[in-house]
This record gives sequence, C-alpha cells and structure tokens, in this order.
Amino acid sequence: MRKALSALVVIVLVAASPVAASADSPASLPKIEDEVMCPICGTLLGLSASPQADRERVFIRKLIAEGRTEQQIKDALVAQYGEAVLALPEGRGFNLSAYLVPIIAFLIAAGALGLAVVRWRRQGRADAAEPAAEAPTEADAE
Repeated sequence: MRKALSALVVIVLVAASPVAASADSPASLPKIEDEVMCPICGTLLGLSASPQADRERVFIRKLIAEGRTEQQIKDALVAQYGEAVLALPEGRGFNLSAYLVPIIAFLIAAGALGLAVVRWRRQGRADAAEPAAEAPTEADAE
C-alpha cells in the first residue's frame, strides 16, 4: 500500500511539473498567445487586436517555422520586448513575491480564522458551564 501511494505521488508530481511539460513540447501560436502579453496594450496577446500584437504574432510564427521550442520563443520575445512581455513573471528575484505574497496572506488568514473559531468555541463552552443567574423575585424588588 505504501509503495503504491509513493508511486502515485511521484507520477502526479512528474505529470504536474510545468518545467517537464514545456521543455520539449512543440510550440503552437495559441498556447504562446496565452502566455505572453502585447507590450502596447498590456493584455494577453490572444485578446489583443493592435497592430503591434499582429507584428508579435508574425514574429512568433516565424520562430515556430524555424522549429524553436516554447521556451526559446519566450526567450526571444523577452530579448525583443523586455520581461514585461511575459504574462507570468519568472519565479526568481523580486518576481517571486508575485507567487509568495498570496500564499502567505492565505496562510495568515486561515490561521487567524482558525484561532477565532477556537476562541469562539471556548467562549461558548464557558458560557454554557456557568449557572444562569436567578431572576429577581418580588421580594427582592421591594
């Protein structure tokens, strides 16, 4: 059972690895359009209709015809237009914060929520354990 589980985990990790999937995959214009931006519009290349986007598509088609891989095409686009052309920032340096900040914020929020639930439940138990105060009788009112 343990070996099967370990094998399953390894298979899932290898299959989900974007580096392994994109390293030798054949390049296609629709896939690259979803991963790069138009430098003029600031939108995904697949959604842009500007003349610059058309020139960028021609450039990508030329590189695909030369037989370049997706990574080589992205590298050529970065060399041509700068790093802002990538839809997803590289996972290094300052750009790493684009990936880490949301994860850290989620973990902090989940921890705060968990702490609030624990305190809320303890408060509910403490209130249930205390005897209810007796209502004042008519004799006490006089």
